[in-house]
Amino acid sequence: MSVALIIVAAGFALAIGLGLYARLGREMGLEQWTVGGRGFGTTLVFLLMAGEIYTTFTFLGGSGIAYGKGGPAYYILCYLTLAYVTSYWLLPPVWRYAKQNGLYTQPDFFARKYRSPALGMLVALVGIVALVPYLVLQFKGLGIIVSTASYGAISSTAAVWIGAAALTVYVVVSGVHGSAWTAVIKDTSILFVVVFLGIYLPVHYYGGYGGLFQAIEAAKPGFLALPDRGQSPTWFTTTVLLTALGGYMWPHTFASLYTAREPGAFRRNAVILPIYQLINLFVFVIGFTAVMQVPGLTGPDVDLSLFKLALATFPPWVIGLIGATGVLTALVPGSMILIAGVTLVANNLVRPLRPGMDDAATARLCKILVPVLALVCVGFTLSGGDTIVQLLLMGYNFVTQLFPCFIASLMRRNPLDRRAAMAGIVAGVATVAATVLSGFSLSSLSALGPLQDVNVGIVALMVNLVVTLAVAQLLRVGATAAQAAE
Repeated sequence: MSVALIIVAAGFALAIGLGLYARLGREMGLEQWTVGGRGFGTTLVFLLMAGEIYTTFTFLGGSGIAYGKGGPAYYILCYLTLAYVTSYWLLPPVWRYAKQNGLYTQPDFFARKYRSPALGMLVALVGIVALVPYLVLQFKGLGIIVSTASYGAISSTAAVWIGAAALTVYVVVSGVHGSAWTAVIKDTSILFVVVFLGIYLPVHYYGGYGGLFQAIEAAKPGFLALPDRGQSPTWFTTTVLLTALGGYMWPHTFASLYTAREPGAFRRNAVILPIYQLINLFVFVIGFTAVMQVPGLTGPDVDLSLFKLALATFPPWVIGLIGATGVLTALVPGSMILIAGVTLVANNLVRPLRPGMDDAATARLCKILVPVLALVCVGFTLSGGDTIVQLLLMGYNFVTQLFPCFIASLMRRNPLDRRAAMAGIVAGVATVAATVLSGFSLSSLSALGPLQDVNVGIVALMVNLVVTLAVAQLLRVGATAAQAAE
């Protein structure tokens, strides 16, 4: 057994051990299991939210898109910063409402705000559809990390199964407490590893950042800029807008807000998180360094660029440390996604159909569903071929359709009722689903000019808004006519 594999195995063991330790002294009822008893302070909330955002997408997908696409990678830096800034105003009122009403999930918020269990069920369905590719992303990244870091001793398929088993065990046992404790180690590790690689690799191969960028520009002119077509400025702008609006619409991110002890934690984190976002700059630099040093990676293989470069540069024990950190970047967000996914099913799909179901029964069902959802996502992982970035953007296309009725619900006088909100969500999600299933792309419509590069999720969001406003107006006209008739 190689040194690298031993260190990666230790990373797995550490994650499971922390998960098991985190539950000591706690009765894991529904509130403790899903939202940590609503008792996390600023530091744990920060680590939990960063743990959801700095995932295998950051570790592999960020370097992969920098390697494969160049300049378009910068959208990652922009959208997360904008999402953090808006959180300063958006999150405290959500927390207060959730605290007052004892909410557990994102659909609980919508169902209570609009007084509609049916809307809650719709939001739960959208969330589940979006979470599956996000969890597939984590498993896919885990397979790459373990297989590569073990020098092929463990296949990516075996790594996915091992990761799913580990995740299932500590999610069932510790819930969100395990995620929070593991996030402490994960964020410390990723900060050290990514910053080290982002500084050392350009200096080692090019003598510094200046040499790196000069070499890339000489070999691939314009690679570090946005292209005129495809991932152009139009694509960049609309993708940043889509993902910034959807940043806190993910069910697991939304539910993590409920874990805080008090709302001031979100405002403090809104100041810190944009600075923490600078980690991504080092991730991009790693991908740029790999362009000239490990050429020829295409398609999904671009996600291998970080590890291919590391394998060519470092001894096995360093590869092991990188791999162990990568394992944690998959397990922490993966656990949060699993918790959110099964809670959506148990609390927002099954429970409304069984009015006598209490919190204890819901918690039991959640834990039963954990291995079921994990198996479903493993199946998609082993059969899919999309890159990590493509998987994430697919999920964003779905969850951002919740944003219009979310914003309306925070207004002093909500201009929408449940029917308008549901109609808009259905229209937006249907537009996304139709384009994904048919393989349709605006890029095929050359007559649109620059607009052919608009992110399809924004098109779906526009359809959503038009339908929402139209239905709201029709309902107002109908109500006015009914009053006049009286």
